[in-house]
Amino acid sequence: MNRICLCLPTNRACSATLTAVHREAAHAAENFDADVQLLILDSSGARAEHARVLAGLRPVPGVTVHHLDEATQRAFLRRTIERAGSAEPERLLHLMLPPAVSYGACTNRAFLLAAALGCDSLHRRDSDSAYQLHAGQPVFPVHHELPWLGRPAAEATTSVARTDLAPALLARPVSLVGASFIGELSVDIGEIRRLDEGVYHDVVSLWAPGDWPEERKRHLVEESFTGAGTAPFTGDRATLTVVDPMRVDMCNIAFGRAVYERIPLPPATDTIGSDYFLLHVVHDAALPGILHNRHIENFHTPERRTDTGFPAYQRRFVKFLLSMLYFHHVYDRMADEGAALLDERHQVRDDRIVRFLRESTDLDRTENVWRLDRVDTAYRKLGGRYAAFAEQVALQRHALLDQAAKDIEDHAYLAEAWPALIEATRT
Repeated sequence: MNRICLCLPTNRACSATLTAVHREAAHAAENFDADVQLLILDSSGARAEHARVLAGLRPVPGVTVHHLDEATQRAFLRRTIERAGSAEPERLLHLMLPPAVSYGACTNRAFLLAAALGCDSLHRRDSDSAYQLHAGQPVFPVHHELPWLGRPAAEATTSVARTDLAPALLARPVSLVGASFIGELSVDIGEIRRLDEGVYHDVVSLWAPGDWPEERKRHLVEESFTGAGTAPFTGDRATLTVVDPMRVDMCNIAFGRAVYERIPLPPATDTIGSDYFLLHVVHDAALPGILHNRHIENFHTPERRTDTGFPAYQRRFVKFLLSMLYFHHVYDRMADEGAALLDERHQVRDDRIVRFLRESTDLDRTENVWRLDRVDTAYRKLGGRYAAFAEQVALQRHALLDQAAKDIEDHAYLAEAWPALIEATRT
């Protein structure tokens, strides 16, 4: 019997999503004989309402619900960090549970808790998404996620519609199963596109490496943040392949433990996309995955467009653009390494990735200065609250550049500490 961790991190009220995810957990237990540890990491102000909703759900054999507020998570982390014998326990605690929003840190906490619960895999959903319906029934991604994670890819070939793997890769374990989303852009910048297509292109193209040719940037802009478009689910399609990170989303993903117990996500705060790093690790190491089409419906919550939410969200987007200077370097190094990223057991060599992260901290910041100049020009052209945000960025330029560099240093530090944390949490 597989023991899995189905995880929903949230910092907003999401009672309907909790009920829906619990139905997916029940589906996994009833149809796949899975032992489902349903993990709710709750940083919202609606914890009491969430607790009431969860308490009112029908108990399901094989489903255990863990609803953890930040105080409980912090206590768990302190015990784990103490057992790990860290020389800087407060720094580690801050990286694992920072006071600001961190998509990577909340998922890292889920990884540690999944290890503590003895799970074989982690399956992540988001509170600002919903399941599609087909013939009146929810379209659950776990249908594709459960059977094959951790098993040799060769065993999965008969269950998928298509296999797109070199024969030499069939002995490697299925390490990732995922799909994307339909609906609104994954990053809430659709208003920029409606206001000015040219400005949208200029801004979105900034997440490409600076030396890419214009045609390649144009193609990236066309594909960025669009997911699987808008067409609804009509029937299952799944491909056994090395999954392209552009084809999956972190609201609809499952990892085998051999991935997330080796390398953590970047713990950067206030940075969109800081939870996508492992998609690139799996891809560049040529670990097999299953790409399916049970896409989740994405929607944007209104707080991102309020007077306080708008600049906070745009700042996360700008920090994402700045993080790319460092991550493109790491991705290139991992791609060059290829199969050498794996040991003889087909597991990720964490020490090599730490080395690449460390190397990136010495990169010249000129490209990021250029990115901030381009953002300033673009947002001022849009006027209104975008121009006002550009003024804020101008005042914070040096701080933003410093934070982007520190974020990659923190990731390297956490990655070095990660094996000890994983070992400590198991005990």
